[in-house]
Amino acid sequence: MLTACLSRLQDHCPADAPHWGWVVVQLGLFFLASSVLLGGVLLVVGLVVATWRKGFAAYCKDRMNRLLLLVAGLILVGATQAVSGGFAWLGLFWLPFFWGFWGWQAYLETPAARRRCSGWLVAGTVPVLITGVGQMTLGWQGPWSMAGDLVIWQMDAGGNPAGRLSGIFGHANITAAWLALTWPLVLAHLLEPPLRWWKQSALLILAVLQGLCLWLTASRNGWGSLILAVPLVLAGPRSWALLLPVTLLGLIPVVLAILPVDLLGVQELARLVVPDALWQRFAAESFQGRAPGDTRLEMWGFSNQLILERPWLGWGAAAFGMLYPYFDLGNGHVHNLPLDLAVSFGLPAALLLLAVPIHVLVTAVRHGMATASITDRGWLVAFLSLAGIHATDLPYYDVNINVAGWFLLAGLRAYGLAAPQRRLTGAMRGGAQMECRFSNSN
Repeated sequence: MLTACLSRLQDHCPADAPHWGWVVVQLGLFFLASSVLLGGVLLVVGLVVATWRKGFAAYCKDRMNRLLLLVAGLILVGATQAVSGGFAWLGLFWLPFFWGFWGWQAYLETPAARRRCSGWLVAGTVPVLITGVGQMTLGWQGPWSMAGDLVIWQMDAGGNPAGRLSGIFGHANITAAWLALTWPLVLAHLLEPPLRWWKQSALLILAVLQGLCLWLTASRNGWGSLILAVPLVLAGPRSWALLLPVTLLGLIPVVLAILPVDLLGVQELARLVVPDALWQRFAAESFQGRAPGDTRLEMWGFSNQLILERPWLGWGAAAFGMLYPYFDLGNGHVHNLPLDLAVSFGLPAALLLLAVPIHVLVTAVRHGMATASITDRGWLVAFLSLAGIHATDLPYYDVNINVAGWFLLAGLRAYGLAAPQRRLTGAMRGGAQMECRFSNSN
């Protein structure tokens, strides 16, 4: 049985990837949501094996890596000038992810490999869904310890914050981020033909359960990802011109329900149509009575002041929470990734670091990832969902989310790098077909 499982795990291994590294990476993805320690160690082992296979010299030959090394140097220099003291050295935690971004690409070179990896992320989400439903309906609470404390699940009965599903993650917003990034992957696997009836039934149940859990997180970002991912994954670019307007049209009642003024005299009707839990989370009334400094606009305004005062090297990692006058409210970060990077490390480091995912994303789209197989399209939308969440929140402080984000980005880079080979294969196939037709005509 064990031999058969190991043999199956070695299926679809990319040609340039080590087989045992491929096995442990898949297992790491499966355990990532349940245990960042176990999943992280397995992914690092796969990373070390891939690096040994490729050689350290190959790392420096990659221009993207040289850019990231420059960013690492700026972070290091900034840490010596930071006002946050020893906490500034926490910024160096970015460096292992730079390495992972390069090394994990070896395992993501083919569509079959990306499909297999996305499947493991989906499978690893099942414990999040089960514990989330259990805590909200049966009052489950932790900690639960398994495998000699390698797996520890902290749960609060009724969720954290109260009334919001959080599952095995510490906060509902983190859970929403994980479910948002795996939601497009679930949809892609559900609609990818051909599937046996029992697999399709299981995926359908999983998709319904994941949609329900995303709703129960009461995360505005999660709700947005839940809705927008559907047309992006299911329809593809050819149908976006039709489905996106339909989606936006369906959001009109929500907009009318949450406006601070009743412009058209139909707000009461809109609030009857839209579920109370939805419009109340967005309505202006939900922000009334909040303490000073507890809104994102106030945090963003203060962060802009900090950037103007020290634009070159920033204030150091974790400095915002020390400098923000309302830190006692628990606002330890800026709730916006570009601003957080600029405050912590300065504008040069922030812009160079942000240029990496932007360039990788644009390259992947330019080479046709948005019109590729539904699995690759789901991979692309998964990264876009996670990136969009970081405009108003920072779930990347959770290691599980950060690892998953860099792994998704590595998949986008691998797709872009494989574009010349795909064109060559397509040209050879086309030439062979023409030669065959010519031979038949003679």
